[in-house]
Amino acid sequence: MRVILGPMEGVLDHLMREMLTDINDYDLCVTEFIRVVDQLLPNSVFYRLCPELHQGGKTVSGTPVRVQLLGQDPNWLAENAHRAVSLGSPGIDINFGCPAKSVNKSRGGAVLLQDPDLMYDIVKAVRAATDPRFPVTAKVRLGWDDPNHCFEIADAVAQAGADEIAVHARTKTDGYKAETIKWDYIHQLKEKITTPIIANGEVWNYQDGQRCMETTGSDALMVCRGAINLPNLGNVIKHNEEHMEWEAVLQLLLKYSTYEIKGDKGLYYPNRIKQWFAYLRHEYPQAKELFADIRKHNKAAPIIDILQRSYASLAA
Repeated sequence: MRVILGPMEGVLDHLMREMLTDINDYDLCVTEFIRVVDQLLPNSVFYRLCPELHQGGKTVSGTPVRVQLLGQDPNWLAENAHRAVSLGSPGIDINFGCPAKSVNKSRGGAVLLQDPDLMYDIVKAVRAATDPRFPVTAKVRLGWDDPNHCFEIADAVAQAGADEIAVHARTKTDGYKAETIKWDYIHQLKEKITTPIIANGEVWNYQDGQRCMETTGSDALMVCRGAINLPNLGNVIKHNEEHMEWEAVLQLLLKYSTYEIKGDKGLYYPNRIKQWFAYLRHEYPQAKELFADIRKHNKAAPIIDILQRSYASLAA
């Protein structure tokens, strides 16, 4: 089974990709989106969001990393797609799924689900501008507010030449509410189009992964939030590996702390670690307790001290 580590803006950055691909057997990663408006972006923008381009478009552990673009202009998206691939991205992903208001207001992400013709033009232009050896994929939702629109959406993307379609099995208006997941629509899509489909949404453990694949008949799985909740989710899904113990998670948090402090986002470390704890709380009761201490601090040093003391007490 192919399992892909999907994008989460402001969460799954290159540091997190490096760490999670080091401990999981992921087949592919997709970057946070690069927003394209009305220009060919400089190389530095691509390198900043995807520093893996400096090492052949792969993480240190060898997992391919595909650049994701977001925008509404077919020609500028095509120009930037060509540049991303020329810099080393092993393909291009196009974001038609982001539900954020700020993104949708500027005619990007999920708002385009209301305009399948424009989606067709975008995918067709990107496919034409990109070396055919490299895949062009699209991330979509089932529709803006009606899941029955997924058939027209998927058909437009497939007809335009996409190599794969990742389908988040909710509409934009569903947001991320668990009870709104609609895996059965992916199954219906599989019966209508021949383009390979990647299923995404509400996969938190091995059982979810098995159930999703059985229900949808999809060709692969993409995980996003679940990969932050449970750091070894990729291997849990692929190999039925045991859930990572809390002590190992603490080690990972300390490792991430050194990445963040040394890296280009050290100033944001307190917010990033709190953000990760917000996800970990769903899987680990210990994270909920520790989060109560960590959330009081806005500097890195006391947070790292709390993590180190917690790890030391466990090890003892």
